[in-house]
Amino acid sequence: MNLLITNAVLATLDEPQATNSDKSDYSLIYDGYLSVTDGIITGLGPMSVAPKANSASNVVNAEGKLLTPALIDCHTHIVHGGHRANEFELRLNGASYAEVAKAGGGIVSTVAATRNMSEKELVSAALPRVDTLLSEGVSLIEIKSGYGLDVETELRMLRAGRAIADQRPVRVVTSFLGAHALPHEYKDDADKYIDDICIPAIQKGHAEGLIDAVDGFCETIAFNTDQIERVFVAASALGLPVKLHAEQLSRYGGSLLAARFKALSVDHVEYANEEDARALGDSNTVAVLLPGAFYTLRETQQPPIDLFRQNGVPMALATDANPGSSPLTSLLLAMNMGCTLFRMTPAEALTGVTRNAAKALGLKDTGMLRPGMRADLALWNVTHPAELAYRIGFNPLSMRIFGGQII
Repeated sequence: MNLLITNAVLATLDEPQATNSDKSDYSLIYDGYLSVTDGIITGLGPMSVAPKANSASNVVNAEGKLLTPALIDCHTHIVHGGHRANEFELRLNGASYAEVAKAGGGIVSTVAATRNMSEKELVSAALPRVDTLLSEGVSLIEIKSGYGLDVETELRMLRAGRAIADQRPVRVVTSFLGAHALPHEYKDDADKYIDDICIPAIQKGHAEGLIDAVDGFCETIAFNTDQIERVFVAASALGLPVKLHAEQLSRYGGSLLAARFKALSVDHVEYANEEDARALGDSNTVAVLLPGAFYTLRETQQPPIDLFRQNGVPMALATDANPGSSPLTSLLLAMNMGCTLFRMTPAEALTGVTRNAAKALGLKDTGMLRPGMRADLALWNVTHPAELAYRIGFNPLSMRIFGGQII
């Protein structure tokens, strides 16, 4: 045994619920232990059955602190060039997100800066943002392409995302998001862009082993369901799972399309309705909620949380870290926003950045405290998990453990 953590409050986030009397779904074990061997959780439970301390090469006395799975940011655009602070000012002066995009701003305004950066420069620019997430107990980050909008730059972004895991103790999942927006050179022909750029880039990225999932943006200012379906068909032919930005600014049919393809997740979903919720529940697709974009864009249409609950739709939370609509690199703040803006419970918020975030990425080896899971852990200077979503601008992380190693 390499590591033994003793005298902790364990929020296992396991399913089904752990055998204790706590009525929330944190699945708490009070005065508990957790053991790790070769980076894998090998045991956990009450201290009354804990292994002897001398059986471990490293012992951490948690002294009543909270131990959770390390956090997972399952939706980010953290690799990009430039910034869009000017658009922040434009929106404050009354312009809508759609109006900024139609005027040549938005996603395409980041494209030029990203195209002009090397892989090394993209990694260097992203690392400070990554470090901020890691300082809050994050061990796994999903990173999307989508600011290249040509084959070469899209693949460069994916390579940069992969390279981050070589420079920091973090796990990275990369999603291809070529169907994010139309570049100027294809502004009048979305179908040709799908043919010339998206599908060839998926094929090349898959051949290089750069793509874990294929994403898209289904919206009136982006791509329609027929165009996204062609992207999904190309991904499915290669055995790649799909996910989708949908129902962010309007109800446009993306959720139903994604459910038909049994997508890993549908993200944003502010305008989803009961039909969408039923379809997502039936397909076991995760609804990834992104309160940072809701807040930044000053939106008023909240995602249908109650419908998701009623239809058994798993809910995840993420930062949506990007230079335009959500320049947010605090997953703890995203948890607070999920509670205060969307009326999630603190238990739903914590589940949303652990177990359900892993599910949104198609991963089964992380997000819970359970024997056999990766020992990616976070020890917090709090005694109850609700404190993680409750505080604003406060980071109570005491220790981050990645693959069984104390960082």
